[in-house]
Amino acid sequence: MEYTFTEIFWLFLIYSFIGWIIETVVGTIKNRKFMNRGFSTGPFCLVYGAGAVLMSVTLPELIDNLVLLFVGCAIQATAVEWITGKTLERLNRHKWWDYSDKKWNFDGYICFQYTVLWGVLGVICLKYGNPLLFSLYSRIPGPITSIIVWVLMGYVLLDTVVSMAAALRLRTFEASQSRIPLMRFVERRMSRAYPVIQEKTEDILREGKFAEGCGFYKLFWLFLIGSLLGDITETLYCRLVGGTWIYRSSLVWGPFSVVWGFAIVLATALLYKDRDKPDRHIFLVGTFLGGAYEYICSVLSELVFGQVFWDYSNIPFNLGGRINLLYCFFWGIAAVVWIKGLYPHFAGWIEKIPKVAGYIATWILVVFMAANILVSAAALMRYSARDGGPAAPSGWEHIIDTHFDDATMRQLYPNSEMR
Repeated sequence: MEYTFTEIFWLFLIYSFIGWIIETVVGTIKNRKFMNRGFSTGPFCLVYGAGAVLMSVTLPELIDNLVLLFVGCAIQATAVEWITGKTLERLNRHKWWDYSDKKWNFDGYICFQYTVLWGVLGVICLKYGNPLLFSLYSRIPGPITSIIVWVLMGYVLLDTVVSMAAALRLRTFEASQSRIPLMRFVERRMSRAYPVIQEKTEDILREGKFAEGCGFYKLFWLFLIGSLLGDITETLYCRLVGGTWIYRSSLVWGPFSVVWGFAIVLATALLYKDRDKPDRHIFLVGTFLGGAYEYICSVLSELVFGQVFWDYSNIPFNLGGRINLLYCFFWGIAAVVWIKGLYPHFAGWIEKIPKVAGYIATWILVVFMAANILVSAAALMRYSARDGGPAAPSGWEHIIDTHFDDATMRQLYPNSEMR
């Protein structure tokens, strides 16, 4: 099922509000006083909305199989919860929630009983909640619905920005120094809801190197390197297994497989602080997140570009041909190899780049990769829209069709299939 942006935001807002009610009620009962839970100050718990939208967009093909639907919802919701927890920890250097006292927990952020609960709630949302919400949506006059949804989304965006600024101030233990009334209110609300985030931490000493730590510059260079290594790996794999050289790049200019690049960035950002933990920890996270990541990439590429870039239907234990158990294990192995073996070397090499040259080169490459991704996306969308028909008569579409006709696109993306 295809959704408009307004429909997606409608689901996001409703489920975020329901999530806020759940979190607030549970927190109030547990603490015996009113607790306004959630990252944002308003009545929205955004992780619930994000999880519900993700499941609604990527799992409708499983709606008739309750077992697979339950598994898909449980995996995706748990992945969203874990990623959110790790992201907030990186933002504030503290755990905003901790399930370490629960059985079968992992990393303190997720646990088996909540995974089962997320699976059940996901099935209820997709089977019954979404039809009910869209029935209500259809009964409200179109212009009114659009105004309500977009105004609320503007409010949520502003609320999130203010909340992030407050979280960053709390990170430096300077909440009492804020002179902005709104900021003080948000900081006090966060401190009451999550007291642990106000505990002071020791800052990591910096030596003044280029791309230190795990910030934007380091992650961008890792994205670039990961995209390049991913393309080389896939090309060699196809040569060894299939006996032919196949162009495997995601982009129209250069040997870059961005699925691998984003995977490297995601793994590094989320596992950077866990690099000293046992291999089995990294392997489990890599297996779990790698499978979810590949499934989501497959669905989104089909929805956005109308293309299927891989199909595992002929491999045992696959899910809709989008992922399979063997390749999920490969993701887990790759996570261990990357975090434990390769990352320290690549990080050291990146930090040896001279500062000024590094900054200049980074932003030149950022512009190039952004243009490369935009042109590649436009070429794929036009390839799907043409579907063997005539080129566009004028405009930017004509330029794209001239430089990236069907023959060129088949050469660039030999394994893609129209859907």
